Amino acid sequence: MIFIHGTPGSADGWSDYLLNVPDGFDYVAVDRPGFGASGPRGSVPSLGDQAAALAPLLVSRRGRLPILVGHSLGGPIAAQIAADYPGKVGALVIVAGSLDPELEQIHWAQPLGEWVGLRALLPRAMRNANQELLALKPHLEALAPRLVTLNCPVVIVHGTADRLVPYANVAFMQKMMTSIRPRVITLEKRDHFLPWKEADEVRNAIALAAESAAGRC
Repeated sequence: MIFIHGTPGSADGWSDYLLNVPDGFDYVAVDRPGFGASGPRGSVPSLGDQAAALAPLLVSRRGRLPILVGHSLGGPIAAQIAADYPGKVGALVIVAGSLDPELEQIHWAQPLGEWVGLRALLPRAMRNANQELLALKPHLEALAPRLVTLNCPVVIVHGTADRLVPYANVAFMQKMMTSIRPRVITLEKRDHFLPWKEADEVRNAIALAAESAAGRC
């Protein structure tokens, strides 16, 4: 099980999961490029480059392919990995994932973060997160038509009160992932921070994905 954080974030965000690993599982959380202890110092906005950085972890263990658990921006990165490395992923768990390019909105304050003077004052994680989000839409547009190629099990967990990544992303994934039938866990009146506020639901989604992980991407 490979846990992929959103933006900003780090592997530490999954610490509660790594401290409670079910029997028969291996849990790994990563600092994505540009965050935590991972280089480079600057941002890596390309979903493809983010996927390539995690590709060395795509090895089978005890005859089972890895399952990717992606939260927020980690969701499209997990989908990008499955599209770029067919046959290397056993299943996807997309938690509050931002995959619909038409739902990506740039807040008026985000471009201000790119002003040289202000950018220098921002913490590294915030600076890199801002650059990832500003560049995200065209990368999602490039990924969208490739979602049809996914043929591994997908479990989607999303809250209807998510103001950061709208629940309408679920309908988009269902529309685009036509080679499979994603299983959707809808959490009524829940927000974006599901890995921490709704950990039991996320763990349930992981268990469902593991049961179905005989499929291959």
